[in-house]
Amino acid sequence: MIGKNLLSIADLKSGDIQRLIDSAIMLKRGGKKILLEGKLLALIFEKPSLRTRVSFDVAMKQLGGEAIYLSQAEVGLGQREPISDVARVLSRYVDGIVARTFAHKSVELLAKHASIPVINGLSNEEHPCQVLSDLLTIYEKKGKLKGLTLAYIGDANNVANSLLLATAIMGINFRIATPKGYEPELKLQKMAPMAHFTQDPKIAVENADVVYTDVWTSMGQEAESERRRASFAGYQVNQELLSLAKREVIFMHPLPAHHGEEIAEGLLESTQSVVFDQAENRLHMQKAILAKLLR
Repeated sequence: MIGKNLLSIADLKSGDIQRLIDSAIMLKRGGKKILLEGKLLALIFEKPSLRTRVSFDVAMKQLGGEAIYLSQAEVGLGQREPISDVARVLSRYVDGIVARTFAHKSVELLAKHASIPVINGLSNEEHPCQVLSDLLTIYEKKGKLKGLTLAYIGDANNVANSLLLATAIMGINFRIATPKGYEPELKLQKMAPMAHFTQDPKIAVENADVVYTDVWTSMGQEAESERRRASFAGYQVNQELLSLAKREVIFMHPLPAHHGEEIAEGLLESTQSVVFDQAENRLHMQKAILAKLLR
């Protein structure tokens, strides 16, 4: 792991990621667990959460530590008091911080002023913990990462950004199909020069090993939902689209899903879906991340 924090997939090298995957597999199989006895983790969440909150909370308990949840109403990050002050106070109380924020800058400011590790639990730019869990799931299902082809269909949101960076680091062929105007930012495209960008989902999915999608409207974009539904019409992942991929393709989604929008009804229950394995692996990857940063 590079540095004391995990703010972006770009903070990692291929060896770092593989070691986290190996550690998560060991912990999942019941390896040594009491690694963080006496450690405390603060969860600062500006957004509601199911998987991120529960997986980090349970991960700490399974490793022998404890987690403290702090909502935006309690902390008022950057409103009730400056982010720098929050970071310095929490550094006196706990051993690490997970921040789930709207602005990526908030996570960066916490890391800048904290003397303890800060983990990006989600920001508007990236979702590194989700994507590390995704790589763990792909590795379990396919036995490798390098050389695989991953097709992402839909909005170039924080998950897509982290996937773009992670696939470039791990030698995965990345294809992303988005409507015009919804592509990843140019600075990120330059960080993944081998990635393929298209507006045609069929081109992206052809002979892919993994097909991935996410919601068309993320938290904080609710006012754009109708416009986004119109823009993304034709970008739904369904059996017809999956039929263009390899026969043994796996389908992934970070959840929550909007059934009937970005995915067809019933797709999560299909034989190709590994979505709930993916969700479970959030727990095991969080344990690996915490063991690495907090020990």
